[in-house]
Amino acid sequence: MLAKDLISDVIPHLMTSDTGIKALIWMEIFRVSHLPIVNNDEFLGLVSDTDIYDLNEADQPIGSHPLSLIRPFVYRNQHVYEVISLVSKLNLSLVPVLNEQNHYVGCITTQKLVAHFGKIAATNEPGAIIILELNINDYVLTEIAQIVESNDAKILSLYVSSFKNSTQLNVTLKLNTSNLSSIVQTFERYNYNIKASFMEDEALEHFYDERFESFMNYLDI
Repeated sequence: MLAKDLISDVIPHLMTSDTGIKALIWMEIFRVSHLPIVNNDEFLGLVSDTDIYDLNEADQPIGSHPLSLIRPFVYRNQHVYEVISLVSKLNLSLVPVLNEQNHYVGCITTQKLVAHFGKIAATNEPGAIIILELNINDYVLTEIAQIVESNDAKILSLYVSSFKNSTQLNVTLKLNTSNLSSIVQTFERYNYNIKASFMEDEALEHFYDERFESFMNYLDI
């Protein structure tokens, strides 16, 4: 998915003639801590709630204050992973999107990113979850897929978690079946370490809560 597919159609942008108070009201309404400042389709930068709180006269136009605005953005044809990377690095609540002419076309909120993450992880699809723990040199995707499919199952989503200063990986599989017994046995026969598995609704809900929390921590929000 590309950045243009996640642009919000409800988040407004500010102009330099808008006041800091107006900016804070909009931030509260739309539950963001940043808003883009745009004049005649030109993206000038992001203003944060902290920037506004630091103003001595928040009832004056934003353009009358000497603000040191950050200017992060993505182009509309960039991949969503690049949006997530920018949000993570700069602790943003939204990311401005520009077109090929460097004109502002909208923004992507972290809420949209979280919703998209839920879709690509197939969180709403029924099925079980397996977490494999293995060394990076033992990670062979084709073999993992073959083991699952040999037991008449399909992988709905897969993602890999690495650890700093470690060669260990966690490979999380969301499958289209709730019957894991034969799949687990096959993985064990191939000497895979099953770190965890989730089959019951309550366990799955707990797992998704943990994954959601981890993703939000990754975004630093």
